[in-house]
Amino acid sequence: MTATHESQLETCIQNCLDCLRDCENCATACLDSDMVQMMAECIKLCRDCADTCALCARFMSRKSALHGQMCGVCAEACDRCAAECEKHDHEHCQRCAASCRRCAESCRQMATAMR
Repeated sequence: MTATHESQLETCIQNCLDCLRDCENCATACLDSDMVQMMAECIKLCRDCADTCALCARFMSRKSALHGQMCGVCAEACDRCAAECEKHDHEHCQRCAASCRRCAESCRQMATAMR
């Protein structure tokens, strides 16, 4: 593994962990809101994204042979979550969407590098 790939890997792991945190925070804030029913899709996608980011970070941390494919799945989960969160004006949703976009881009780069 080259130094550049190692650096890219570490950045992607950190982006996954940041996204995991922001998705969990967003889902929790949505669950605590008075509009929980209106936020159901946001909550579901945040939870899916958080779980996917956690698994992706684990795959990359142990340098699994499948981490490139997992990064592709993670990018898709992040894109879906970001698209939903961007529909809402809440600060936590906007922060989550931005984090998801960063993570998706990082994961796409990693998935491409592993092909």
